[in-house]
This record gives sequence, structure tokens and C-alpha cells, in this order.
Amino acid sequence: MLVLLLGPALAGCSAVRLAYDTGPQLAWWWLDGYVDFSAAQEPQVKADLRELFAWNRQTQLPSWAALLGEAEADAGRPATPALACRWADRLRDALQPTIDHGLVQAADLVPGLGPPQFSAIDRHFAKVMRQMREDYLQPDLAARHEASVERTVERVERLYGRLQAPQRRVIEAGIAASPFDPEAWAAERRRRQIDTLQTLRRLVAERAGPAERLAALRGLVDKLEHSPDPAYRAYQQRLVAYSCAFAARIHNATTPAQRAHAQGVLQGWREDFSELAATPPVPPG
Repeated sequence: MLVLLLGPALAGCSAVRLAYDTGPQLAWWWLDGYVDFSAAQEPQVKADLRELFAWNRQTQLPSWAALLGEAEADAGRPATPALACRWADRLRDALQPTIDHGLVQAADLVPGLGPPQFSAIDRHFAKVMRQMREDYLQPDLAARHEASVERTVERVERLYGRLQAPQRRVIEAGIAASPFDPEAWAAERRRRQIDTLQTLRRLVAERAGPAERLAALRGLVDKLEHSPDPAYRAYQQRLVAYSCAFAARIHNATTPAQRAHAQGVLQGWREDFSELAATPPVPPG
């Protein structure tokens, strides 16, 4: 049930530990790949990332571990679409404080952005769109369907273990009936990219104050779930409702052994979070 909702955020126990052992450095590489920070900006960005991970570790991981304990119990029971949607909401709510903490830090970095950073962001956005089209918009519709099925199977198997043929057929049928529209998704994502760059350039050009910068960044994040386009927003709502029902169907098609496997995976994540929360972060070398 949780696999379509929780799986992308938590790939496995080793990934959880890696995220906190090397997370600030990995996050720096990822961000710098997007923004191409200057040498003068680098120390502050790295310090902010270390602070973000330490803050998250101390203040958020205990509640995340408790949430995983509840998920572990639910993984052994039948699911409903309503329950799957409740878990999606709870996961989003659990992540929100960390997102907001990061946005506060990001708002302080905005005034230091300039043409080199905007050009780097634009180039990376273009690269992301090219990769997205390769992965999701294959010209051959049969190939596109098969790629979507394989992505979903891989995600499901991370939690439940190896799937059987009847369970793969559930996924194949669910993908075929899904309202997911990759063309619309790509167009919306490109609009968000343009909006992001325009917003950042405007904030810098207008020398916006801290409160205005933070409000603008929060607005960009809010548009990920609540598109300003009414037609796309209605599409998002249909897709969320379908995804909840699809997640429930997949979960209900699993065997007792597979649900036990999922409970073991969730237990591992929970224990990792609890241990990490109780352990001080490793000082930077």
C-alpha cells in the first residue's frame, strides 16, 4: 500500500544511513550541479546543508520513526484507497517542516545569485527535460507502457520483494488504465522551470527582502501540488485519487509473505531513524 507513496522517499536501509553519513556532501554535489555556486558562495551553502541535516536528525527523525511504526502495522492489513490517500497526506505533512527549514536557508542565498547561476540552472533544467522525455515519452506507445510498468515493478519490489506473474498483471492493467499524461506532466514541469527562473531573477533584480523571498519560494513549492492552471489542477486531483486506489490494489494483491517482507523493510527504516536520531552527526572532516 505504501510503496507508491513512501518508496520514492526511502529506497532502503543502506540509503537511509548513507543519507545521514554523507548527506550534506551529496546534497552539495547535487545542488552545485544545478546552480554552479561561486567559490564565495560555497562555504555558506555547505554550512547550511550541514545545519539542515543536523536539525532534521535531531528534530524530525524521532517522529518519522514513530510514523514508520504505524506504517509497519498497516502493511500487514488490507488497504483501501482512503487509507492510501491518508498515508500520502501524512507523508507530505511529515516532510513539510524539513522543506520549510530548507526554504528559509534558500531564501538567504537568493541575493547572491547572478547571471552565471541563472545560466547554470537553465542548462540543468534543459538537461532534466531531455532525460524526462527519454524516460517517459518514448515515441512508441508500447515501449512507453512497458517502461512505466518496469519502473512501478521495481518500486514495488523494493518494499514487497519479488513479484509473481498475477501481481505484475495487476500493475500492467493499472498502468494501462491510469490517467497519467506524460505530455501534460512535461509541459507543466517546463512551465514550473520557467516560473522558477523568472521568480529568482525578479527577486534579485528587485532586491526583495527576506520575507518576500521566503514567500516567493514557498509559492513555487506550493505550485508543485496546486497548479495555477485549473485544468492541470483538476488533472492532478484525478491522478492522486487514481494513484491511491492503484496503491491499494497492489497491496491487496500481495501475499502474507510479501506483506511480512514489507513490514521487515519498514522496521529496518524505523530502526535506522531511531538510531540516527540518538547519535550525534559526524563532524565535517
